[in-house]
Amino acid sequence: MSSFFPTRDHAGDAWFRLGRIEMTTTNVAVLVGAVSMLVTLFVPGLGAALAYVPSQVLLGQVWSPFTWPLANGFDLWGVLSLFMLWYFGNDLERMVGRRSMLWLLVGIWGSLTLTTTLLGLLATDSMLAGLRMIQFSVLLVWIAEYPQRRFLFNIPAWIFGAVLVALQVLPQLAAGQFGSLLSFLLSLVLIAVVARRVGLLGELAWIPGRGRPRASRPAPAPKPSRAQQRQTRRRVSDDERMDELLGKISAQGIHALSKSERAELEKLRERRRR
Repeated sequence: MSSFFPTRDHAGDAWFRLGRIEMTTTNVAVLVGAVSMLVTLFVPGLGAALAYVPSQVLLGQVWSPFTWPLANGFDLWGVLSLFMLWYFGNDLERMVGRRSMLWLLVGIWGSLTLTTTLLGLLATDSMLAGLRMIQFSVLLVWIAEYPQRRFLFNIPAWIFGAVLVALQVLPQLAAGQFGSLLSFLLSLVLIAVVARRVGLLGELAWIPGRGRPRASRPAPAPKPSRAQQRQTRRRVSDDERMDELLGKISAQGIHALSKSERAELEKLRERRRR
């Protein structure tokens, strides 16, 4: 469970603050999604007008390729999508920064819009509405970045991701919706390329782009032996005693030292030379 909820770096990279909340790129996207969800709840028909249906663009809805992420319905799955986008999106954003995260979200929007448009050219019913597919894409990118992270019941993230993809692919295969399947797979490829170009998926060298591999954790320093610890303590003690004697000389002169203190100072100097 602790590996599923990783340790957070609270340094932050926010555009601005809203009260005590740092408005990162992900937080801004979630806030816009929540506001749009409430607005569509009280304005009947607005969600349908914002949704993207390629065939409707030819009928005048030229704004819909840009507004479909705002067509969020007010329901349980919509709220869960916002939560998952907030959690996994911010985790990725801490790695790449606010600007790269912005480009990742724009790239996901562009990839989904492009593949849905191509699907519409095949005279197949297709539609985009709301942040669910964007959240789903962000989740898959997170899983590809951290394939060994553990979900509930200690399930590796890559197995969870494979199940999610299978739930998308198998029904389309069973229904013979090969156009939709091709669009889905093509969008995954495009999103993977975008993710690598913004600095993610560095371990997947076969994906085109300039991804950077995650820095490996440095090996822990060997624990010093007891003899080394005693030697360190003795050296610190010698340095402190020598500073004390030299301070006395500086304040009162060399003649202020007793015979035993002079002998002690010589021994300290000899040990330091060794």
